Amino acid sequence: MRPQSIVVLGGTGFLGTRLVARLIKDGHRVTVLSRDREQHKHLLVLPGLTLENCDVYVAAQLSEQFRGKDVVINLVGILNERGFGGSGFRRAHTELTQGILQAARSAGVTRLLQVSALKAAVDAPSYYLRSKGDAEQLIRESSSALDWTIFQPSVMFGPGDSFLNRFAGLLAAIPVAFPLAKPNARFQPVLVDDVIEAVLRCLNGGATSRQTYELGGPQVYSLREIVGLVAKLTGRRRWIVGLPDVVARTQALVMDFVPGRPFSSDNYRSLTIDSVCTEDGFAKLGIKPQSMVASARQYLGALEDNARLSQNRASAGRSKAIRP
Repeated sequence: MRPQSIVVLGGTGFLGTRLVARLIKDGHRVTVLSRDREQHKHLLVLPGLTLENCDVYVAAQLSEQFRGKDVVINLVGILNERGFGGSGFRRAHTELTQGILQAARSAGVTRLLQVSALKAAVDAPSYYLRSKGDAEQLIRESSSALDWTIFQPSVMFGPGDSFLNRFAGLLAAIPVAFPLAKPNARFQPVLVDDVIEAVLRCLNGGATSRQTYELGGPQVYSLREIVGLVAKLTGRRRWIVGLPDVVARTQALVMDFVPGRPFSSDNYRSLTIDSVCTEDGFAKLGIKPQSMVASARQYLGALEDNARLSQNRASAGRSKAIRP
């Protein structure tokens, strides 16, 4: 694969930092765009990486950063908006994609890789999925001069993720019984490194041009099974209580006003549709995705070890306290 000049939007996030490191390792020249370069200077330890301040919503700035680049990779995505009504999702997903398409046309860039979401659709039940679907439609309806590929991963996991690690944190904070909305919602969790491999195999276009790939792991789990697995791996056994839909909706409404929004009404609406593939995108790309259980044990198992040590210390303390 020949070295290419690549600009990445969303290169400072969970998926982005790993993808950028791999692109650099493979010999590509990478520019990461950020609103605040000073917050992400740790990326500069990667040789061949350029970190640029850029307001990606300003067309002129975006076009300038695209000039002379071979490929644009858009990883930008938010799970919750600051306000309500979907405007935050539309800005981050749909309007940004529209600006990317305009800037690419202006700068003469003809290759776009877009990471979307499984079940994204213009008629999806949540603002998150709908805005992602609208962005995909803009890409598919763009000029025939644009060579694009869209990836639709199910929920991603890996060291430092905000999925399994978030449940681990909630399980630690909530003793005995864990209330769970939509416990039967189904997911096909995918390792972040497998998504990266899919992106890398599509860099040059070819047979992957103007294609959409659904990316899911080798197993399908219910949300209850996922939380149960995290509880087991972290040594925090809990009684998982599936909430009736009316209670779950009320919980989501309350969480809409909790700082950080660990759960929201839009998250609830996303859970009403299963995040399971209808076709195997990994198989089309010749990739065998990795198991969530085996991978998660490697980084959540440390939490289990810590929990066991704490339990042993507590038991030892109690033994000393009752010793005659």
